[in-house]
Amino acid sequence: MTNKIYHLSTCDTCRKILKEIDATGHGFELQDIKTEPLTEKQLDELKEKAGSYEALFSRRSQQYKALNLAAQTLTETDYRKYILEHYTFLKRPVIEYNNQLFIGNEKKTIEALKDALGQ
Repeated sequence: MTNKIYHLSTCDTCRKILKEIDATGHGFELQDIKTEPLTEKQLDELKEKAGSYEALFSRRSQQYKALNLAAQTLTETDYRKYILEHYTFLKRPVIEYNNQLFIGNEKKTIEALKDALGQ
C-alpha cells in the first residue's frame, strides 16, 4: 500500500504540514491536486476509507461560496461531482498512511497523524 498525500503545493497550510511531518523523510508519494487532479477511481477509494464523500468535501472553498452551495441540500452524488470538477472542493491535505486516512488540517487530525508516524 502506498503512503500518499493529496495536497496543494500553493497552499501555505499544506506546505507547513508537509514540513512538520517530514513527508519526504517518511517516503510519502505526493500528489498536487491542482496539477494532477484526483481521478474518479482515487476519489472512490478515498471515499471507501473516509466513509463518505462529504467527509472529503471542503466547505471553505471559494467555489462553495461563489456557487452558493450553503443554500442547497447536497447529496453524496453532489459532493463527488464537485470534488471531481474542482480541486478546491477537496478538504486538504488528505493523507493516506498505513491504511489510515487523515483528512484536513485540524490540529487534532495532524496530532493523530504524528502519533501514527511515531513523532
